[in-house]
Amino acid sequence: MTKGEAPAARTAGFNGRLALLLAMAMFVLVVDTSIMNVSISAVVRDLESNVSSVQSVIALEALVSAAFILIGGKVGDLIGRKRAYVIGLIAYAIGAIAMTLAQSIWAIIVFWAVIGGLGASLLLPAMQSLIHGNFQGSAQARVYALVGASAAIAAAVGPLLGGVITTFLSWRIAFLLEAVIIAVVLSGIRLVHDVPYTGSRRVDVVGSLFSVVGMGGIVLGILAWQEGAGFVGLLIAVGIAGLFALVFWLRRRKRRNQAALLDPDLFKLPRFRFGISQQGLQQIALGGTMIVLPLYLQMVLEYNALEAGLSIAPCR
Repeated sequence: MTKGEAPAARTAGFNGRLALLLAMAMFVLVVDTSIMNVSISAVVRDLESNVSSVQSVIALEALVSAAFILIGGKVGDLIGRKRAYVIGLIAYAIGAIAMTLAQSIWAIIVFWAVIGGLGASLLLPAMQSLIHGNFQGSAQARVYALVGASAAIAAAVGPLLGGVITTFLSWRIAFLLEAVIIAVVLSGIRLVHDVPYTGSRRVDVVGSLFSVVGMGGIVLGILAWQEGAGFVGLLIAVGIAGLFALVFWLRRRKRRNQAALLDPDLFKLPRFRFGISQQGLQQIALGGTMIVLPLYLQMVLEYNALEAGLSIAPCR
């Protein structure tokens, strides 16, 4: 367990239903953006918008979730990981329902990009803590593997699934199905045991600001580069400076035995370093592919959603 985390009532044996529900939550998180990417042309047409606006909305969702991910983890410490998990799921459901009913791009900006992005920043850290607190030993490893496999499956089939539903039904139906899956996950919330946090409840405001500037600056710089906007180098430099400032600040707080946004000693653990490095490289490659390819296929080659999904799907 991480420092500041008290022993929790763990699931006896292996609770397959809980493991499946956690995997379903991860599936929705990953498949959501995939569906949006392959549905760009349909969304543009239905909302009478333009490609740049829809692409900017997708970028905004990524920016919000990345900028607030560390803060979301701390919020989960303060309000309870189970509560953060539920709030994150509800926020994601709000975004999905908004996509189902949206009549303008502004509804998608507010509910899918901002509220949904904040939901993701709460949901991801809480899910990791809940897996750790509800399972132990080999069962814990099995759940981590199942959730990871669910994310991989969602990344693989998401474009194809979104393409089929968008082409033969509607992109709105795809997001409605997301909301239904979230409702199923929430129906089993009583199976989840909360993971108590006994560390300091002080809020590291300065560390939070540095994390937003660091994570947000780098992501914003990459998105500006993608859009062909200016100040790319400046934005990325600000982001890197923010991350260096965050590291310095966390170490300073640690030396003074003060509450910090993140325990810097985590980076001394080989498994932690290996895990975040692997995840970072995977997301850079996978995330870039899932954003760029659907746009190119639909806007340049004029593929429909199904054709774009089939082109990206990992099959021959």
